[in-house]
Amino acid sequence: MRFGKTLRNAVYPPWSKNYIDYNKLKGLLREHDVIGDDSDTDTSWTEQDEEDFVQELLNVQLDNVNAFQVQTSQQLRDRTAACEDNLRPLAPTGEEEAPAVDEANKIKVASEVLTELDEITKEVSELEKYSRINFTGFLKAAKKHDRKRGARYRVKPLLQVRLSQLPFNSEDYSPLVRRLSVMYSFVREILSTSNVEPERGFGQDHYSSFKFWIHSDNLLEVKTLILRKLPVLIYNPKASKELESHANDPTITSLYFDNPQFDLYTQKVARSHEAGSLRLRWNGNLNEGLPIYLEKKVVNSDNEGKEVKVQLKQKHIREFLDGEYRLEKQVHRMEDMGNGEVEHAESLKRDVEELQTFIKEHNLQPMLRANYSRTAFQIPGDDRIRISLDTNLALIREDSLDDQRPCRDPNEWHRSDIDGSDMEYPFAAIRTGEIVRFPHGLLEIKLRGSAAHNSEWVKDLMVSHLVKEAPRFSKFVHGVAQLFEDHVNSFPFWLPELDKDIRRDPETAFHEEQERLAKHAEEDMAVGSFLGAKSSPSARPLVGSPITRFTDLASSPPRAPQSSPFTAQDRERERQEEPALLARHEEQNITPSRLAALFPSFSGYNRNRRSSVVLPPGVQEPGIWIKDAGPVRVETKVWLANQRTFIKWLHVSILLSSLSLGLYNAAGKHNDIARALSIVYTCFAIFSAAWGWYMHEMRARLIRRRSGRDLDNTFGPVVVCIGLAVALVLNFAFKYNSTLEKLHGNQPVETPIVDPSISMGEKPEFWKLVNQQQAL
Repeated sequence: MRFGKTLRNAVYPPWSKNYIDYNKLKGLLREHDVIGDDSDTDTSWTEQDEEDFVQELLNVQLDNVNAFQVQTSQQLRDRTAACEDNLRPLAPTGEEEAPAVDEANKIKVASEVLTELDEITKEVSELEKYSRINFTGFLKAAKKHDRKRGARYRVKPLLQVRLSQLPFNSEDYSPLVRRLSVMYSFVREILSTSNVEPERGFGQDHYSSFKFWIHSDNLLEVKTLILRKLPVLIYNPKASKELESHANDPTITSLYFDNPQFDLYTQKVARSHEAGSLRLRWNGNLNEGLPIYLEKKVVNSDNEGKEVKVQLKQKHIREFLDGEYRLEKQVHRMEDMGNGEVEHAESLKRDVEELQTFIKEHNLQPMLRANYSRTAFQIPGDDRIRISLDTNLALIREDSLDDQRPCRDPNEWHRSDIDGSDMEYPFAAIRTGEIVRFPHGLLEIKLRGSAAHNSEWVKDLMVSHLVKEAPRFSKFVHGVAQLFEDHVNSFPFWLPELDKDIRRDPETAFHEEQERLAKHAEEDMAVGSFLGAKSSPSARPLVGSPITRFTDLASSPPRAPQSSPFTAQDRERERQEEPALLARHEEQNITPSRLAALFPSFSGYNRNRRSSVVLPPGVQEPGIWIKDAGPVRVETKVWLANQRTFIKWLHVSILLSSLSLGLYNAAGKHNDIARALSIVYTCFAIFSAAWGWYMHEMRARLIRRRSGRDLDNTFGPVVVCIGLAVALVLNFAFKYNSTLEKLHGNQPVETPIVDPSISMGEKPEFWKLVNQQQAL
């Protein structure tokens, strides 16, 4: 797609007059002028033309775009500060002189602020897109100029200098997003009408994990979409009364272990039974003295995980990995405390034993470092929905496999060149070949319980164009596959996807999801109809269809029992008659559905009839279904299949016409039966051609209209087959009766007598003898 069309599609209508005028720049560049191979021969481009173009690009449009971006960004901050001022009186301050706010005004102010927050969040996302598309436009215009005018005039270096002075594309919106997140959380607490206790029991329900890739262009939009529903989880909040004060997104470092044969990697890629992994994990810089956790995770074939974790100090890690340190002091302290701590001490000893045995059996050593920034979203105290967004992922070699040039000192458990100098992303000092920077963001959604799985906004996010599903993605597996390519023989399936653009058009993504759901629902309904059921429980129809309304109505909670005028005798009689009514109902409904599954057109039952239901009062059938919206997209094989069917009918018509013509020519003047049958076969040939053309046009019309009707029709084939069978039977019957009549009437059977005058050859006596024998 050309950039001009991309720019038109990306324009936010309220800001349409403030984008780069790309067409004007192309006009000043005179793109359609023809230039020779030698740039010096371009005499049509003068110094005045160059000055006009540079003036328009660098001093007019760049200044306009930068001014609008700065002005809009400041307006968004001012509106955010105004929302904070409106919410501050509603927050409990503990001061006696603070005026009390009644509940009605509190809810009113919160509702107004929520509406304003939605608008601010939307414009923050649009402003980030605005900066990105205009930045791309300036680079495209400069590149087009330098390619068009050759080495005589170069404008890209000047543009880079101006962009460094006006960094409108490099503004960080994360602080503003955090402020919005805090206010969203506060407003949700105020507008909550029911104090529902959050579900507990972390270990009772299993988590369902879903992983996705996010393009860098969509990161901010995904953040703003999530924070409308979930607050940002702060790891180390600082005590302050101001709403905007909180910590930055933490940097997490994971140090993965494996042996020189990469057995753990191979098991994880092959998804073998009891595949395990081991890592050291800490937050922030290692020199800050933060706690370090050694974690072992085993995932079995049923995707059920088991995790063993102990906390270590930095000075004891080397000894623990060598099996010389077993947390004896901590275990003895817990045993001396008593009061239930004895069980915890025994559990800790088992975990230490298991970890050290695992390290010794597999000969594990640090192999890979994963460093990334994490933004977590979760309602405090409610872990049913947990979302994490990892960005700036860098995968670094941590091995000492090469004795001549080791990445890590074999006597140390980590790379001192990274941790000693507090090196941060993008780790420019790391040598090429020792680091891989993942180009996308990583989104992981963990759901627990039925309430979390029924969240519509989570489902909408998972099927939207903003994310790309990446099932079973692992930082450890990806890093080993990229950095240790010569040491492993198996690779994960997602590696080829890195070279593709994961961005998708919103309309295309929506239609793909609807087609997938429609196909799944249609398959389940077909199977259910063959088995005698109306629909399969796993079918998921299109949104807005009558099936969806019927399912929602059937799944609604039952009404409370009301007083009934029926007596006990009536209810008893009704219970006795119920089995007979159910049997008649099954006899009337299941049998037609089975016939419809086998003979959809001939029996008169099709998919449209199966899906029709009685709509409840106040609900009407939609005029246009979602699947019918947008342009018509039909696969080529559908049209070709229709054409092949038409050609087959023409083939049948030609065969019948050839048969009728040959039969008519061979019948002679006195064989009326053969001539009559030739006329019958000619009629069937004409009917076959007409029927094939009629069905070809009808199916093409149904395909263009995206109709849900069945495309098959058994009338034409049945007519041709039965007609030909009847014609052949009558032919045999008439010929047989004619032969019997001649035999009973003592008449010689008519046999062709060869005229000797036609072809006697050299032996006329032979033909005379033949005729005499035939006469006898």
